[in-house]
This record gives sequence, C-alpha cells and structure tokens, in this order.
Amino acid sequence: MTPFGAKVRALRDVKGITLKQMAADLNVSAAYLSALEHGHRGRPAPGLVMQICGYLGCIWDEAEELKMLAELSHPKVTLDTSGLKPGHTELANRLGTAIRTLPEDKVAALLAVLKE
Repeated sequence: MTPFGAKVRALRDVKGITLKQMAADLNVSAAYLSALEHGHRGRPAPGLVMQICGYLGCIWDEAEELKMLAELSHPKVTLDTSGLKPGHTELANRLGTAIRTLPEDKVAALLAVLKE
C-alpha cells in the first residue's frame, strides 16, 4: 500500500464510503481505485487527486497532504546514481535489496533522517 492509498482508504472509512461507491461517483473503475490504494498503479494524475480531495471534502492542509502523498506514492522507483560518489550507489543498492525485509521501526527511523 502507498502513503496516498493508505490516506485515501482512511478518509473513506471515516466517511463510511465504500470503494465501489467512490469509484462510481468519480467515474473510475473500482479496480483502478483499488489498485491505487494498494500501490499496484503509479501515482495518480493531479486532476484525479484534486477530484478525490473534493469528493472527500478535504480542505487546505489535508488537501495539501494528500497531494504530497500522491507525489511520494510511486510504487516502482528507479534511481540513477551515475556521477555520484560510491557511497550513494551503495546506499541505493543496499536499500533496494533490503527494503522488503526492513522492520517498520527501521523504516520510520530512515524516513525521519530523510525528512530532516
């Protein structure tokens, strides 16, 4: 699941909206919306993000957060470390290898470092 998908699902749950109902109201397929929530599709187009914000009644900060999460929710990341120092390439490769097995607390710690 992506950060965007987790947030959309949480907002839907709070409002008691089913995935099928939201998909129908937004004129997208339930399969597509489910794939977005579960991280099986790339990040949504900005227009769809705005539609979702409007549909879920997101205002200011919540809408900005949802837009930012959409940008950070591409499930297939490609890194180009050409021209960088060897440590950068090692970090990218080690992270790519270990990411599926990292415990949640380690992920949170790494994210905290990157957000500084």
